[in-house]
Amino acid sequence: MARALTTKAVEAAKPDPAKRYEIPDPALSGLYLVVQSSGVKSWALRYRFGGKPAKLTLGRWPLMGLAEARAAASGALDRIERGKNPAIEKKATKAAKIEAQLSERDKIKTLIGQYAKRHLASLKSGDVVRRELDRFVVAAWGDRDVHDIQKRDVIDLLDGIADSGRVVTANRVRAYLTKFLNWCVERDILPMSPATGVKPAAKETSRDRVLTDDEIRWFWAACEAEGFPWGPMGKVLLLTGQRLNEVAQITEGEIRGDLWHLSADRTKNGRAHDVPLSEAVREVLASVERIAGRPGFIFTTTGNSPVSGFFKARATLAEAMELIAAKERGEPVEIPRWTFHDLRRTAATGMARLGIPVRITEAVLNHVSGTGGGIVAVYQRHDYADEKRQALDAWARFVAELIEGKAGNVVRLRG
Repeated sequence: MARALTTKAVEAAKPDPAKRYEIPDPALSGLYLVVQSSGVKSWALRYRFGGKPAKLTLGRWPLMGLAEARAAASGALDRIERGKNPAIEKKATKAAKIEAQLSERDKIKTLIGQYAKRHLASLKSGDVVRRELDRFVVAAWGDRDVHDIQKRDVIDLLDGIADSGRVVTANRVRAYLTKFLNWCVERDILPMSPATGVKPAAKETSRDRVLTDDEIRWFWAACEAEGFPWGPMGKVLLLTGQRLNEVAQITEGEIRGDLWHLSADRTKNGRAHDVPLSEAVREVLASVERIAGRPGFIFTTTGNSPVSGFFKARATLAEAMELIAAKERGEPVEIPRWTFHDLRRTAATGMARLGIPVRITEAVLNHVSGTGGGIVAVYQRHDYADEKRQALDAWARFVAELIEGKAGNVVRLRG
Protein backbone atom coordinates (compact mmCIF):
# COMPACT_ATOMS: atom_id res chain seq x y z
CA MET A 1 0.00 0.00 0.00
CA ALA A 2 1.37 3.38 -0.99
CA ARG A 3 2.30 5.66 1.83
CA ALA A 4 0.40 8.94 2.34
CA LEU A 5 2.07 12.16 1.30
CA THR A 6 3.98 14.02 3.99
CA THR A 7 5.04 17.64 4.23
CA LYS A 8 8.65 16.51 3.93
CA ALA A 9 7.85 14.62 0.72
CA VAL A 10 6.08 17.66 -0.73
CA GLU A 11 9.06 19.87 0.04
CA ALA A 12 11.44 17.31 -1.50
CA ALA A 13 9.53 17.03 -4.80
CA LYS A 14 11.83 18.37 -7.54
CA PRO A 15 10.65 19.94 -10.83
CA ASP A 16 11.20 18.18 -14.15
CA PRO A 17 12.51 20.80 -16.62
CA ALA A 18 10.86 18.93 -19.47
CA LYS A 19 7.29 18.67 -18.18
CA ARG A 20 4.85 19.12 -15.34
CA TYR A 21 3.85 16.07 -13.30
CA GLU A 22 1.43 15.11 -10.55
CA ILE A 23 1.92 13.15 -7.32
CA PRO A 24 -1.24 11.51 -5.91
CA ASP A 25 -1.97 11.56 -2.21
CA PRO A 26 -2.93 7.97 -1.25
CA ALA A 27 -4.52 9.34 1.93
CA LEU A 28 -7.31 11.01 -0.07
CA SER A 29 -8.42 9.68 -3.43
CA GLY A 30 -8.38 12.33 -6.14
CA LEU A 31 -6.00 14.77 -4.37
CA TYR A 32 -2.79 15.52 -6.28
CA LEU A 33 0.30 17.65 -5.82
CA VAL A 34 1.00 19.33 -9.16
CA VAL A 35 4.65 20.19 -9.79
CA GLN A 36 5.30 22.60 -12.68
CA SER A 37 8.53 22.56 -14.66
CA SER A 38 9.18 26.05 -13.18
CA GLY A 39 9.15 24.58 -9.68
CA VAL A 40 5.75 26.00 -8.68
CA LYS A 41 3.69 23.50 -6.69
CA SER A 42 -0.07 23.49 -6.22
CA TRP A 43 -2.92 21.24 -5.13
CA ALA A 44 -5.67 19.87 -7.39
CA LEU A 45 -8.62 17.54 -7.01
CA ARG A 46 -9.56 15.21 -9.86
CA TYR A 47 -13.08 13.78 -9.83
CA ARG A 48 -15.99 12.80 -12.05
CA PHE A 49 -19.25 14.72 -12.27
CA GLY A 50 -22.15 13.73 -14.47
CA GLY A 51 -20.06 10.93 -15.89
CA LYS A 52 -17.34 13.29 -17.09
CA PRO A 53 -13.84 13.91 -15.65
CA ALA A 54 -13.31 17.28 -13.92
CA LYS A 55 -10.54 19.09 -12.12
CA LEU A 56 -10.59 21.66 -9.30
CA THR A 57 -7.51 23.72 -8.43
CA LEU A 58 -7.41 24.10 -4.66
CA GLY A 59 -4.44 26.37 -3.91
CA ARG A 60 -0.70 26.87 -4.14
CA TRP A 61 1.95 25.36 -1.94
CA PRO A 62 3.21 26.48 0.57
CA LEU A 63 0.36 29.01 1.10
CA MET A 64 -1.91 25.99 1.32
CA GLY A 65 -0.30 23.27 3.38
CA LEU A 66 -0.94 19.54 3.18
CA ALA A 67 -3.58 19.54 5.93
CA GLU A 68 -5.42 22.51 4.38
CA ALA A 69 -5.34 20.81 0.96
CA ARG A 70 -6.88 17.62 2.36
CA ALA A 71 -9.57 19.65 4.17
CA ALA A 72 -10.39 21.61 0.99
CA ALA A 73 -10.52 18.42 -1.08
CA SER A 74 -12.79 16.72 1.49
CA GLY A 75 -15.15 19.69 1.43
CA ALA A 76 -15.27 19.60 -2.36
CA LEU A 77 -15.97 15.85 -2.40
CA ASP A 78 -18.80 16.40 0.08
CA ARG A 79 -20.40 18.95 -2.28
CA ILE A 80 -20.00 16.51 -5.17
CA GLU A 81 -21.89 13.85 -3.23
CA ARG A 82 -24.69 16.38 -2.73
CA GLY A 83 -24.91 16.95 -6.47
CA LYS A 84 -22.92 20.16 -6.69
CA ASN A 85 -19.97 20.71 -9.01
CA PRO A 86 -17.26 22.65 -7.05
CA ALA A 87 -15.37 23.63 -10.21
CA ILE A 88 -18.45 25.35 -11.64
CA GLU A 89 -19.19 26.94 -8.26
CA LYS A 90 -15.66 28.31 -8.16
CA LYS A 91 -15.99 29.80 -11.63
CA ALA A 92 -19.32 31.38 -10.70
CA THR A 93 -17.87 32.83 -7.51
CA LYS A 94 -14.89 34.23 -9.39
CA ALA A 95 -17.16 35.72 -12.06
CA ALA A 96 -19.37 37.31 -9.39
CA LYS A 97 -16.31 38.77 -7.68
CA ILE A 98 -15.05 40.25 -10.93
CA GLU A 99 -18.50 41.66 -11.65
CA ALA A 100 -18.64 43.21 -8.18
CA GLN A 101 -15.21 44.74 -8.66
CA LEU A 102 -16.24 46.16 -12.02
CA SER A 103 -19.42 47.52 -10.47
CA GLU A 104 -17.51 49.13 -7.60
CA ARG A 105 -14.94 50.55 -10.02
CA ASP A 106 -17.47 52.73 -11.80
CA LYS A 107 -19.35 53.98 -8.75
CA ILE A 108 -19.40 57.74 -8.28
CA LYS A 109 -17.75 57.55 -4.84
CA THR A 110 -14.92 55.38 -6.21
CA LEU A 111 -14.25 57.64 -9.19
CA ILE A 112 -14.33 60.83 -7.14
CA GLY A 113 -11.77 59.24 -4.83
CA GLN A 114 -9.54 58.54 -7.84
CA TYR A 115 -10.17 62.04 -9.22
CA ALA A 116 -9.07 63.54 -5.92
CA LYS A 117 -5.92 61.41 -5.85
CA ARG A 118 -4.88 61.89 -9.47
CA HIS A 119 -6.01 65.47 -10.09
CA LEU A 120 -7.25 67.44 -7.11
CA ALA A 121 -4.24 66.57 -4.94
CA SER A 122 -2.06 68.79 -7.14
CA LEU A 123 -4.39 71.80 -6.92
CA LYS A 124 -4.27 74.46 -4.26
CA SER A 125 -8.06 74.41 -4.03
CA GLY A 126 -8.20 70.60 -4.19
CA ASP A 127 -9.34 70.11 -0.60
CA VAL A 128 -12.21 72.57 -1.06
CA VAL A 129 -13.35 70.92 -4.30
CA ARG A 130 -13.18 67.43 -2.77
CA ARG A 131 -15.16 68.57 0.25
CA GLU A 132 -17.94 70.02 -1.93
CA LEU A 133 -18.03 66.97 -4.20
CA ASP A 134 -18.34 64.71 -1.16
CA ARG A 135 -20.90 66.97 0.47
CA PHE A 136 -23.26 67.15 -2.50
CA VAL A 137 -22.36 64.68 -5.26
CA VAL A 138 -21.20 61.66 -3.26
CA ALA A 139 -23.97 62.23 -0.71
CA ALA A 140 -26.58 62.05 -3.48
CA TRP A 141 -25.05 59.61 -5.97
CA GLY A 142 -22.21 57.84 -4.15
CA ASP A 143 -23.36 54.25 -4.84
CA ARG A 144 -24.64 54.92 -8.35
CA ASP A 145 -22.80 53.79 -11.48
CA VAL A 146 -21.44 56.80 -13.35
CA HIS A 147 -22.92 55.43 -16.58
CA ASP A 148 -26.41 55.70 -15.09
CA ILE A 149 -26.12 59.45 -14.47
CA GLN A 150 -28.16 61.42 -16.98
CA LYS A 151 -28.41 65.12 -17.75
CA ARG A 152 -31.71 65.27 -15.88
CA ASP A 153 -29.97 63.92 -12.76
CA VAL A 154 -27.43 66.74 -12.92
CA ILE A 155 -30.16 69.36 -13.32
CA ASP A 156 -32.20 67.92 -10.45
CA LEU A 157 -29.15 67.88 -8.16
CA LEU A 158 -28.28 71.52 -8.86
CA ASP A 159 -31.91 72.66 -8.64
CA GLY A 160 -32.19 71.04 -5.23
CA ILE A 161 -29.17 72.95 -3.94
CA ALA A 162 -30.40 76.23 -5.43
CA ASP A 163 -33.93 75.75 -4.08
CA SER A 164 -32.47 75.49 -0.57
CA GLY A 165 -31.28 79.09 -0.91
CA ARG A 166 -27.70 78.27 -1.95
CA VAL A 167 -27.59 79.55 -5.52
CA VAL A 168 -23.88 80.38 -5.43
CA THR A 169 -23.11 76.94 -3.99
CA ALA A 170 -25.17 75.29 -6.74
CA ASN A 171 -23.15 77.09 -9.38
CA ARG A 172 -19.87 76.12 -7.72
CA VAL A 173 -20.96 72.47 -7.53
CA ARG A 174 -21.90 72.63 -11.21
CA ALA A 175 -18.38 73.80 -12.06
CA TYR A 176 -16.73 71.13 -9.89
CA LEU A 177 -19.03 68.38 -11.19
CA THR A 178 -18.50 69.39 -14.82
CA LYS A 179 -14.73 69.15 -14.46
CA PHE A 180 -15.01 65.77 -12.74
CA LEU A 181 -17.24 64.36 -15.48
CA ASN A 182 -14.94 65.78 -18.18
CA TRP A 183 -12.09 63.96 -16.43
CA CYS A 184 -14.11 60.76 -16.72
CA VAL A 185 -14.44 61.40 -20.46
CA GLU A 186 -10.69 62.01 -20.80
CA ARG A 187 -9.97 58.68 -19.09
CA ASP A 188 -12.39 56.83 -21.39
CA ILE A 189 -14.74 56.04 -18.53
CA LEU A 190 -17.61 57.95 -20.15
CA PRO A 191 -18.22 58.57 -23.86
CA MET A 192 -19.80 61.95 -23.10
CA SER A 193 -20.36 64.09 -20.01
CA PRO A 194 -24.00 64.23 -18.81
CA ALA A 195 -23.28 67.79 -17.63
CA THR A 196 -22.78 69.02 -21.20
CA GLY A 197 -25.14 71.89 -21.88
CA VAL A 198 -26.27 72.26 -18.26
CA LYS A 199 -26.50 75.95 -17.47
CA PRO A 200 -25.85 77.60 -14.08
CA ALA A 201 -28.68 77.05 -11.61
CA ALA A 202 -29.34 80.80 -11.53
CA LYS A 203 -27.61 84.06 -12.24
CA GLU A 204 -25.44 85.12 -9.33
CA THR A 205 -25.82 88.56 -7.90
CA SER A 206 -22.90 90.28 -6.26
CA ARG A 207 -23.15 89.85 -2.51
CA ASP A 208 -22.97 93.00 -0.42
CA ARG A 209 -24.08 91.53 2.91
CA VAL A 210 -22.50 93.33 5.84
CA LEU A 211 -23.43 92.62 9.45
CA THR A 212 -25.10 95.54 11.18
CA ASP A 213 -23.81 96.81 14.50
CA ASP A 214 -26.48 94.83 16.35
CA GLU A 215 -25.65 91.73 14.35
CA ILE A 216 -21.97 92.11 15.21
CA ARG A 217 -22.91 92.18 18.90
CA TRP A 218 -25.14 89.16 18.52
CA PHE A 219 -22.49 87.33 16.52
CA TRP A 220 -19.90 87.95 19.22
CA ALA A 221 -22.29 86.76 21.91
CA ALA A 222 -23.06 83.64 19.85
CA CYS A 223 -19.33 82.94 19.60
CA GLU A 224 -19.04 83.28 23.37
CA ALA A 225 -21.90 80.84 23.84
CA GLU A 226 -20.67 78.33 21.26
CA GLY A 227 -17.13 78.02 22.55
CA PHE A 228 -14.36 76.03 20.84
CA PRO A 229 -13.73 75.71 17.97
CA TRP A 230 -16.27 77.89 16.15
CA GLY A 231 -16.51 80.59 18.81
CA PRO A 232 -12.86 81.67 18.87
CA MET A 233 -12.48 81.03 15.13
CA GLY A 234 -15.47 83.27 14.39
CA LYS A 235 -13.96 86.04 16.49
CA VAL A 236 -10.65 85.81 14.64
CA LEU A 237 -12.47 85.93 11.29
CA LEU A 238 -14.30 89.10 12.32
CA LEU A 239 -11.32 90.85 13.90
CA THR A 240 -8.76 90.09 11.16
CA GLY A 241 -10.91 90.11 8.02
CA GLN A 242 -8.93 87.17 6.61
CA ARG A 243 -10.31 84.36 4.46
CA LEU A 244 -12.08 81.36 5.99
CA ASN A 245 -9.53 78.68 5.07
CA GLU A 246 -6.62 80.93 6.06
CA VAL A 247 -8.03 81.31 9.55
CA ALA A 248 -9.24 77.71 9.87
CA GLN A 249 -5.78 76.38 8.99
CA ILE A 250 -3.70 78.76 11.09
CA THR A 251 -0.77 77.05 12.84
CA GLU A 252 1.46 77.82 15.78
CA GLY A 253 4.40 78.13 13.42
CA GLU A 254 2.74 81.02 11.58
CA ILE A 255 2.45 83.14 14.72
CA ARG A 256 5.49 85.29 15.33
CA GLY A 257 4.83 87.35 18.41
CA ASP A 258 2.13 89.85 17.45
CA LEU A 259 2.36 89.01 13.74
CA TRP A 260 0.67 86.25 11.75
CA HIS A 261 2.71 85.29 8.69
CA LEU A 262 0.99 83.56 5.78
CA SER A 263 3.33 82.07 3.16
CA ALA A 264 2.46 82.36 -0.53
CA ASP A 265 1.09 78.80 -0.67
CA ARG A 266 -1.41 79.65 2.07
CA THR A 267 -3.09 82.59 0.34
CA LYS A 268 -5.64 82.67 -2.44
CA ASN A 269 -3.64 85.04 -4.64
CA GLY A 270 -0.29 83.35 -4.03
CA ARG A 271 1.20 86.39 -2.28
CA ALA A 272 2.86 86.06 1.11
CA HIS A 273 0.97 88.11 3.66
CA ASP A 274 1.60 89.44 7.17
CA VAL A 275 -1.36 90.13 9.45
CA PRO A 276 -0.66 92.26 12.55
CA LEU A 277 -2.49 90.75 15.51
CA SER A 278 -4.39 93.15 17.71
CA GLU A 279 -4.42 92.56 21.44
CA ALA A 280 -7.98 91.26 21.13
CA VAL A 281 -6.95 88.60 18.59
CA ARG A 282 -3.96 87.58 20.68
CA GLU A 283 -6.25 87.12 23.68
CA VAL A 284 -8.63 84.94 21.64
CA LEU A 285 -5.78 82.75 20.37
CA ALA A 286 -4.28 82.49 23.83
CA SER A 287 -7.62 81.25 25.18
CA VAL A 288 -7.66 78.27 22.83
CA GLU A 289 -6.50 75.10 24.53
CA ARG A 290 -3.99 73.46 22.21
CA ILE A 291 -4.35 69.90 20.95
CA ALA A 292 -0.96 68.37 20.22
CA GLY A 293 -0.20 67.39 16.63
CA ARG A 294 2.66 67.64 14.16
CA PRO A 295 1.02 70.29 11.90
CA GLY A 296 0.49 72.60 14.90
CA PHE A 297 -3.07 73.59 13.95
CA ILE A 298 -4.73 75.94 16.44
CA PHE A 299 -8.31 75.28 15.36
CA THR A 300 -8.36 71.47 15.40
CA THR A 301 -10.23 68.76 17.22
CA THR A 302 -7.86 65.94 16.23
CA GLY A 303 -4.41 67.50 16.23
CA ASN A 304 -3.82 66.16 12.72
CA SER A 305 -6.19 68.24 10.60
CA PRO A 306 -7.88 71.64 10.81
CA VAL A 307 -11.56 72.02 11.62
CA SER A 308 -14.14 71.43 8.89
CA GLY A 309 -17.92 71.42 8.61
CA PHE A 310 -18.24 75.17 8.01
CA PHE A 311 -21.81 75.03 6.69
CA LYS A 312 -23.11 73.42 9.86
CA ALA A 313 -20.96 75.72 12.02
CA ARG A 314 -22.38 78.84 10.38
CA ALA A 315 -25.92 77.54 10.84
CA THR A 316 -25.24 76.87 14.54
CA LEU A 317 -23.90 80.38 15.11
CA ALA A 318 -26.76 81.94 13.11
CA GLU A 319 -29.33 80.08 15.21
CA ALA A 320 -27.62 81.22 18.41
CA MET A 321 -27.64 84.83 17.14
CA GLU A 322 -31.41 84.75 16.63
CA LEU A 323 -31.97 83.33 20.11
CA ILE A 324 -29.78 86.04 21.64
CA ALA A 325 -31.47 88.76 19.58
CA ALA A 326 -34.96 87.52 20.53
CA LYS A 327 -34.05 87.52 24.22
CA GLU A 328 -32.66 91.05 23.96
CA ARG A 329 -35.66 92.50 22.11
CA GLY A 330 -38.37 90.41 23.70
CA GLU A 331 -39.68 89.16 20.37
CA PRO A 332 -38.53 86.91 17.51
CA VAL A 333 -35.87 88.48 15.29
CA GLU A 334 -35.28 87.31 11.73
CA ILE A 335 -31.64 87.86 10.81
CA PRO A 336 -30.92 87.83 7.04
CA ARG A 337 -28.67 84.98 5.98
CA TRP A 338 -24.96 85.68 6.24
CA THR A 339 -21.83 83.68 5.42
CA PHE A 340 -18.37 83.51 6.95
CA HIS A 341 -17.10 85.51 3.96
CA ASP A 342 -19.48 88.31 4.97
CA LEU A 343 -17.39 88.75 8.13
CA ARG A 344 -14.49 89.72 5.86
CA ARG A 345 -16.69 92.26 4.09
CA THR A 346 -17.95 93.51 7.47
CA ALA A 347 -14.38 94.12 8.64
CA ALA A 348 -13.53 95.99 5.42
CA THR A 349 -16.66 98.13 5.70
CA GLY A 350 -15.98 98.77 9.37
CA MET A 351 -12.47 100.05 8.62
CA ALA A 352 -13.90 102.33 5.93
CA ARG A 353 -16.32 103.73 8.50
CA LEU A 354 -13.35 104.49 10.71
CA GLY A 355 -11.79 106.57 7.94
CA ILE A 356 -9.08 104.08 6.99
CA PRO A 357 -7.95 104.56 3.35
CA VAL A 358 -9.06 101.91 0.86
CA ARG A 359 -5.46 101.04 -0.04
CA ILE A 360 -4.71 100.20 3.60
CA THR A 361 -7.84 98.09 3.89
CA GLU A 362 -6.86 96.18 0.75
CA ALA A 363 -3.40 95.63 2.23
CA VAL A 364 -5.02 94.26 5.40
CA LEU A 365 -7.16 91.89 3.32
CA ASN A 366 -4.30 90.95 0.95
CA HIS A 367 -6.65 91.95 -1.82
CA VAL A 368 -5.14 92.92 -5.20
CA SER A 369 -7.68 95.00 -7.11
CA GLY A 370 -8.90 98.54 -7.47
CA THR A 371 -6.32 100.86 -5.96
CA GLY A 372 -3.91 97.94 -5.58
CA GLY A 373 -3.97 96.87 -9.23
CA GLY A 374 -2.10 97.93 -12.34
CA ILE A 375 0.98 100.09 -11.94
CA VAL A 376 0.52 100.32 -8.17
CA ALA A 377 0.69 96.55 -7.79
CA VAL A 378 3.88 96.37 -9.86
CA TYR A 379 5.85 99.28 -8.43
CA GLN A 380 4.47 99.80 -4.92
CA ARG A 381 6.29 97.25 -2.77
CA HIS A 382 5.62 98.89 0.60
CA ASP A 383 3.37 96.50 2.52
CA TYR A 384 1.93 99.17 4.86
CA ALA A 385 2.94 97.19 7.94
CA ASP A 386 2.45 100.06 10.39
CA GLU A 387 -0.74 101.24 8.72
CA LYS A 388 -2.19 97.71 8.72
CA ARG A 389 -1.49 97.39 12.44
CA GLN A 390 -3.15 100.73 13.18
CA ALA A 391 -6.17 99.77 11.05
CA LEU A 392 -6.67 96.38 12.72
CA ASP A 393 -6.15 97.84 16.20
CA ALA A 394 -8.76 100.51 15.44
CA TRP A 395 -11.21 97.93 14.14
CA ALA A 396 -10.70 95.71 17.19
CA ARG A 397 -11.33 98.67 19.50
CA PHE A 398 -14.50 99.53 17.63
CA VAL A 399 -15.80 95.95 17.87
CA ALA A 400 -15.04 95.98 21.60
CA GLU A 401 -16.94 99.27 21.99
CA LEU A 402 -19.90 97.80 20.09
CA ILE A 403 -19.96 94.79 22.38
CA GLU A 404 -19.78 97.04 25.44
CA GLY A 405 -22.38 99.44 24.00
CA LYS A 406 -19.97 102.39 23.80
CA ALA A 407 -19.56 102.82 20.01
CA GLY A 408 -21.17 106.17 19.32
CA ASN A 409 -18.58 108.18 17.40
CA VAL A 410 -19.15 106.68 13.93
CA VAL A 411 -22.17 106.22 11.70
CA ARG A 412 -23.96 103.06 12.84
CA LEU A 413 -25.19 100.43 10.38
CA ARG A 414 -28.78 99.38 10.94
CA GLY A 415 -30.80 96.49 9.52
